Amino acid sequence: MKPLSLMFLAVLLALLGNGFPVGAESAASKKSAYVDVAVATLWIKPDIVRPVDAPSLTHPVDMWKWTRSMTLEEKLGLVPKLETQALYGNKVTILERKGKWVKVAVHGQPTPRNAQGYPGWMLATQLTYNERFAAKDGQPFVLITSPTAKLYNSATLKHEEMEISYNTRLPYEHETKDAYQVLKPDGKHAWVKKQDAKVYASMKAIPKPTGEQLVKTGKKFLGLPYLWAGMSGFGFDCSGFTFTVYQSHGITIPRDSSVQAKYGTPVAKEKLKPGDLLFFAYNQGKGKVHHVAMYAGDGMMIHSPNSARTVEIIPVDTPEYAKEFAGARRYLK
Repeated sequence: MKPLSLMFLAVLLALLGNGFPVGAESAASKKSAYVDVAVATLWIKPDIVRPVDAPSLTHPVDMWKWTRSMTLEEKLGLVPKLETQALYGNKVTILERKGKWVKVAVHGQPTPRNAQGYPGWMLATQLTYNERFAAKDGQPFVLITSPTAKLYNSATLKHEEMEISYNTRLPYEHETKDAYQVLKPDGKHAWVKKQDAKVYASMKAIPKPTGEQLVKTGKKFLGLPYLWAGMSGFGFDCSGFTFTVYQSHGITIPRDSSVQAKYGTPVAKEKLKPGDLLFFAYNQGKGKVHHVAMYAGDGMMIHSPNSARTVEIIPVDTPEYAKEFAGARRYLK
């Protein structure tokens, strides 16, 4: 085993030896809390992180440093370790505690594994609880619509605080000609450029999309490297990509491809429309579903394929996928 780097040791000491940051201690004592970093990564169990994962464990996180520092082998090493990710401001239910780690269920990520949301382990240091933020649940929110966006500490938009992901939702507070003021999970204010976001009164107020609009959204991420368990504009896995595209348009589907394949309306291959989901399974398409893509029209599909590639558009009849085709589902009414 490689020796731990000095940087990683420093990170572990900060995370495990110095207690909770402001807000995290109260969060850890409650049954629910809110993600207080741009992207929180959930693990299958505590204490299985590697030195290369240090940027994903800090507060704040550095997602680009993490994803861009990994070799292909290190990316593949995440496959047996990660569950999912949660975005800044996502609500979680705390299920279990083990030292500085908490097992949580991420609200809004449906799975048969837990009725409250997708489960996994994360550091309590990346959670917070603020009564004012909690009271904003169900109120108008700002939805990030750029692949990633910067939060600023004032309406002048001169001083950046952090970079957050597409599909992040933060309570709407105020606006100027060029920016929206939002409430952060810690109860403080920040600003985001209007060009990077939209305001909605509620989840139901998001206009129902056409299939073409879903495909257009997916194209925003062309060239983005794959990340196992990824759920953000910093990296997606296959079902994280389709889930996020749909949820950003007001439609929540199951988190995992194998479950996405069981819902919606079955669609014959010759009747595919843009936005339909295509599924691929082991054993020549007869086994367990392991991949999902979105039909892009004209015989093409858009997907986040694997750790060696990026979000791309390819023909549906590409041989490596055609031989594993296991059916299609339509989630649009």
